Amino acid sequence: MSDTSKPVQKTQFARFMPAESQLHRLSALMTLLLLILGFSLSSPAFFSVNNGLTVLLQTSVIGLLGIGMTMVIITGGIDLSVGSVLALSGVISGLSVKAGLPVVPAMALGILTGAACGAFNGFVITRMKITPFVATLGMMLIARGIALQITGAMPVSGLGDAFGVLGNGALFRMTEMMPNGFPRVIFPGIPYPAILLLIIAILGAYLLNRRQIGRHIYATGSNEEAARLSGVRVNWTKLYAYTMSGALAGLAGNVLMSRLVTAQPSEGVMAELDAIAAAVIGGASLNGGVGTISGTMIGAFIIGILRNGLNMAGVSAFIQQIVIGFVVIGAVWIDQIRNRR
Repeated sequence: MSDTSKPVQKTQFARFMPAESQLHRLSALMTLLLLILGFSLSSPAFFSVNNGLTVLLQTSVIGLLGIGMTMVIITGGIDLSVGSVLALSGVISGLSVKAGLPVVPAMALGILTGAACGAFNGFVITRMKITPFVATLGMMLIARGIALQITGAMPVSGLGDAFGVLGNGALFRMTEMMPNGFPRVIFPGIPYPAILLLIIAILGAYLLNRRQIGRHIYATGSNEEAARLSGVRVNWTKLYAYTMSGALAGLAGNVLMSRLVTAQPSEGVMAELDAIAAAVIGGASLNGGVGTISGTMIGAFIIGILRNGLNMAGVSAFIQQIVIGFVVIGAVWIDQIRNRR
């Protein structure tokens, strides 16, 4: 890469953190705090340890999908396939365990499956010049169809206790045996999915903010032609973003199937909408060039807490979808106002 490209990339990067974006993230954080306050007042059980762990577990899958989706959205694209890729990756991991492969290599194979699906999306978009919406819509159907076909639309069960460690294990969990022979939980510990989400979020933020590929992702979404003229390998950058999105969908699939201790080919339906909502609520612009991992994490927790609080209030799942739909529309509307300004 020539030296002349560096000032251009730094100049572009300076545009990616405007005051409006920071205000959007701050408003999302205030919304999150208000939701927590409101639900805690409406239900004393909201602040219980068990409910807090439930929120962490629910949010971990949304957060993992949202991190990959944020990278794609920053490039100016979209990935509608992550829910189906999640299911296919989890099924591949489950079938691999059933075939006799140890759990860790089996889950690694599931993540590689997700990465391959993401790389295929990137190839179709960059080489075949098909729009991201259509390309990932096609992969959504392909991945779901493969998952249903190879399982006969039946869940893969009998995966063993080791398969459930990732989704159900916890760090620093403390138990004691009761006289009746049953264990009693003294401290539930920190769930492994929550720890995994924190690690991936930190790595994702470091990649976007401190590494060259992060600057290229922002530059591609801000002005693709200017990025190309400044020496950015735009097609490779898009391929990287979609591959990461697929790999993180594969990781989310492992977490979800491990929680269930069963590989369900029908899981992950509408999960792509939660991932998009988390990124947009957190300040990512569907026009590209704007977005942060921290904002996406706030958006993921808004969705997780909103669903949890509505569940505790006895609101039906259908009404919850309506509420979240209005939240997404509001977030996109604010994004459009920001872009016009």
